[in-house]
Amino acid sequence: MENLRTNWLPASLDWGYRLLRPWLFRKDAETAHGQMLALVSRMGQSPKLLKLLEATTLSCPESLKTEIWGQTLDNPIGLAAGFDKDGRIYNPLFALGFGFVEIGTVTPHPQPGNPKPRLFRLPEDKALINRLGFNNHGAEAVHQRLCQQPPQGVLGLNLGKNKDTPLADAVEDYERGLETLYAHADYLVINISSPNTEQLRSLQQEPELEKLLSRLVQARNRQAESSGRKVPLLVKLAPDWEDFALVRSLEVIRKQDVQGIVATNTTLARPVLQSRHANETGGLSGYPLRARATEVIRMIRQTVGPELPIIGVGGVFSGADAYEKIRAGANLVQVYSALIYQGPGLVNSLKLDLERFLRQDGFHNVAAAVGVDC
Repeated sequence: MENLRTNWLPASLDWGYRLLRPWLFRKDAETAHGQMLALVSRMGQSPKLLKLLEATTLSCPESLKTEIWGQTLDNPIGLAAGFDKDGRIYNPLFALGFGFVEIGTVTPHPQPGNPKPRLFRLPEDKALINRLGFNNHGAEAVHQRLCQQPPQGVLGLNLGKNKDTPLADAVEDYERGLETLYAHADYLVINISSPNTEQLRSLQQEPELEKLLSRLVQARNRQAESSGRKVPLLVKLAPDWEDFALVRSLEVIRKQDVQGIVATNTTLARPVLQSRHANETGGLSGYPLRARATEVIRMIRQTVGPELPIIGVGGVFSGADAYEKIRAGANLVQVYSALIYQGPGLVNSLKLDLERFLRQDGFHNVAAAVGVDC
């Protein structure tokens, strides 16, 4: 695998983004992101350009192949929800070498989200702050896009509730999203941990969580019976939960027919930050979240045992960061902020580094390293 470093196409991803980044970073963060999505979406319409993207991808060694939910992933590196909210560029992302991609958060009905500006770069801190508020085109629009462009890899669908839906009726929003998008998903994530939808995080509390998951498991099982395919159901948790409250939520999750946990969402905490945007309201993501997210992953693994899969996300900027989360208990890891700062060459870099760490420590595959630091 190391010999592939000499291939000029993978290397071109790095220098190409280094040239492009100053131009992108002169723009408002959300404007730049929207323009990037539009450009890559157009590229995704061309089979030839998709083939060119695939040519930039380093092949994966056997040690990175990961068995989960009855599927084999080429590698455990995924893209977190929030980057491609409406499912506009999932196939180009697969072409870049991601082992899996999660789109959303998708709500049943379209909604504009919170007022702008609402997305901020903190380059001095390798971080982002967002208060986007589940802005998306709605489940039906995403369904139509997925019908027109079938995913070429393992796809997760992240589901949320509409802002104007009363909290007491939230489960009905999640049910509608699940029913609309079920046929397209390799796994489904129930997002109850975004800090940017009022009171959403209260659904993590024990009685509310039990009611929510009971209904959603039943809805998933009805879809499984009619389709003949049982899609894994995951819950996405916040990093700001008190330890005792997190453990109680995990006990509820363990009692339900749930197949995994995503840890973690963005944080409302504000560690020492250098950027002029440090005091913006919203969820903080990126490198300042790394240690806390890993701590939560370790606590989850210690609480739920070895069987329940965990997707670890929060501050993954290097192969060492990904490996840290795997050793703490994550079966898979996701990136988001690092892709903004380091560009598409990040995927190749993570794969190279992760393979090297596994080899150095004598692990034949990713599964052997999961949770060894617990």
